Amino acid sequence: MAPESKLLGKTVVVVGGSSGIGMETARQARAAGAQVILTARNRERLDRAAQELQAKYTAAFDATDLGDLENFFTGLPEPVDHIMVTAGAPAYVPLSSMKLDDARKAFDQRLAVTVGTALFTRGKVRPGGSLLFVGGTGARRPGVGLTIATTLTNALPALVANLALELAPTRVNIVAPGFVDTPLSESLLGAQIDARRDELRAKLPIHRVVGPEDVAALAVHIMSNDALTGSTYDVDGGQHLLPG
Repeated sequence: MAPESKLLGKTVVVVGGSSGIGMETARQARAAGAQVILTARNRERLDRAAQELQAKYTAAFDATDLGDLENFFTGLPEPVDHIMVTAGAPAYVPLSSMKLDDARKAFDQRLAVTVGTALFTRGKVRPGGSLLFVGGTGARRPGVGLTIATTLTNALPALVANLALELAPTRVNIVAPGFVDTPLSESLLGAQIDARRDELRAKLPIHRVVGPEDVAALAVHIMSNDALTGSTYDVDGGQHLLPG
C-alpha cells in the first residue's frame, strides 16, 4: 500500500493554498483521497482554487496577522489531520539598505507564524497528524543580501525539532525547497526569470527546474509517513550541492 493512500478520508489544511506549492499540495492530497481546507489572503484567487479542488471550506485572511491566524485555527469546527503552512516570502535585503524595523518585522513574522501555528493548533490535530512548514535551502550559505533569509533558514529546523518534542504525538517537519518555478518566483525575479531557469537547467544535477509538483509530492509523503518528525527534508534538485 502506497504511503499516500493513508490520506484517504483525512482532512488537510493548507495555509497559503491558492497557488504555487500550497495549491499543488492540496491538489495531490485531494488525489490521494483527502478533503482539503484552504486559506489565502486573496479571496478571488482562493475561490478559484476552492472550486477547482472542491475544498471542504475556505478562509480568506493574512496568515501573518496572528489574531486572524488564531481565530482560524481555534475556530475549526472539528479536528483535522494535517496542517501545512506555506505563507510568507523570503526577505532579501542588503545591510546597506536595511531598516531595523523592517528586519525586526521579517524575523517576527516568520518565527511568530511558526510558533503561533504550534500554539493555536493544540487539540486541533488528530492522533497521527502533523504540522508541516516550508523552509528552504537556497539561503543556507551567507551572502550579501541574505542576512535575514540565512538566519531564518537556519533557525527554523532547530525550532521545528523542538516543536516535534513539545507537540508529540503530533509530528512536526519542514519541507525545504530551493528555487521552485512558481508565480512567486516569477514575481520576485521579473524579467530575469527565464535566465534563472536556463541557469538551473544547466547546473542542477537533475538537469531540470524544480516545480511545485515536486515539492508537493514530498509534502504529501511526509504527511502520510507517520515515522517522520522533527526533521527538515530538502527538495531542491541538488541546488544545495552547487558552489556558492
